[in-house]
Amino acid sequence: MDNEYQALLELLPIPIRRELNELGSNLIDEIIMDVGRPVEIREKNRSFSLTGASVTYDDLDHIVERIAPFTEDNRSGLDKTLHRISAIRNRKGRIIGLTLRVGRMVVGSAEVIKDLLDREQSILLMGPPGIGKTTRLREISRVLADRGKRVVIVDTSNEIAGEGDIPHPGIGAARRMQVSRPDLQHAVMIEAVENHMPEVIVVDEIGTEAEARAARTIAERGVMLVATAHGQTIHNLIKNPTLSDLIGGIESVTLGDEEAKRRGTQKTVLEREANPTFEILIELKDRFTLHCYKDVARSVDLILKGQLARPEVRRVQDDGAVVVEEFRTPDEPEADRTLIEPDLPTHVRLFPFAINRANLELEIKALAVDGKVVSHIDEADLIVTTKANFRKDVRLERLSQDHQIPLYIVKSATPHQLNKFVRFIFRIADDEASAIPNRNPRDKVRSEKKHVNT
Repeated sequence: MDNEYQALLELLPIPIRRELNELGSNLIDEIIMDVGRPVEIREKNRSFSLTGASVTYDDLDHIVERIAPFTEDNRSGLDKTLHRISAIRNRKGRIIGLTLRVGRMVVGSAEVIKDLLDREQSILLMGPPGIGKTTRLREISRVLADRGKRVVIVDTSNEIAGEGDIPHPGIGAARRMQVSRPDLQHAVMIEAVENHMPEVIVVDEIGTEAEARAARTIAERGVMLVATAHGQTIHNLIKNPTLSDLIGGIESVTLGDEEAKRRGTQKTVLEREANPTFEILIELKDRFTLHCYKDVARSVDLILKGQLARPEVRRVQDDGAVVVEEFRTPDEPEADRTLIEPDLPTHVRLFPFAINRANLELEIKALAVDGKVVSHIDEADLIVTTKANFRKDVRLERLSQDHQIPLYIVKSATPHQLNKFVRFIFRIADDEASAIPNRNPRDKVRSEKKHVNT
């Protein structure tokens, strides 16, 4: 049993502590103590009550006397630990219930999104309570600080870096700014930027309009922001007038008759008002599954048009490997999958535009060619997209032109067609590929587009 968990148990009255020690579980997430009721234990997949006597006022006082005073948000903690203790009071202000949440440092919990951290873009985490948002936030802080980034944590409830003036080792070399009152979180966010020259600001639970405005101010100053917000999905933010600014804000626009006819919509439509504060949004579905929207602006635009925004689904397997697949609706066939593995040799670097990255990577791996699928167009030697995407997205030719790299167009993004495309690029002859003119994909041609008849 680790020392921090044992320190939490030692807060409890002896009969309760003894019963928990006999239980011997290290999976406890919360200990619930309400006057007149038995102690409730919450674990990851179950809840149960202890068999001892009901909780008394003396039991609660025994704990309150041994912890730091409660702040205005009725939260406290235990010095040098990550545990959080929250109080419930009656109308006269007396404490009648406590929630003791077990805080844990989970090294490696940010591994599933380490490639997103490389982008140095602002990231927003969403998910229901208890799913591990703060745990991941803490690990992200440590990883970025260990990479040499100047990280400042705005720690309103001392839940990220622990109770006390000395931050918990779980945040690594990151610095922590405490907040005296919850309603001052937005002011401390701005103070952190103005006074301490951070490259990254980390903040838990953005929930007010003032905090949303502070987040935008931080992002507009070129500082990477990593935060959590209330809600479970990107749709919650779109419908939330207080926090919608985090994903660009939503405004009602009245179209002219011809424009409405051209779009095939009503005259009044919803559109995104500005660039999102956060470029990347992550929905935490459970402890091992998350959905990644790697282009929030495009995803919001699709949703407002009534179209499906497909996040990237990432799952952590039992052996620690990360499986990546494209989101599918229940009536769609299962997506092809790929494992995140060490980088492939980078002789030819391909940037897939609106094509399932996992499918393309699988074909490269299956054919054992010297290539790599990249996430940034600046790293690419060529762009590949489908005929349908080329027709509906006017940006493609401009991207090819601006970055001075060729654009390849395939009929569709099925594994069969992608296999033929990879064969063509790497000159692996078959009956059809051999009929396509040979060319070196690293020859950069201005605004060139190439239809690959696969």
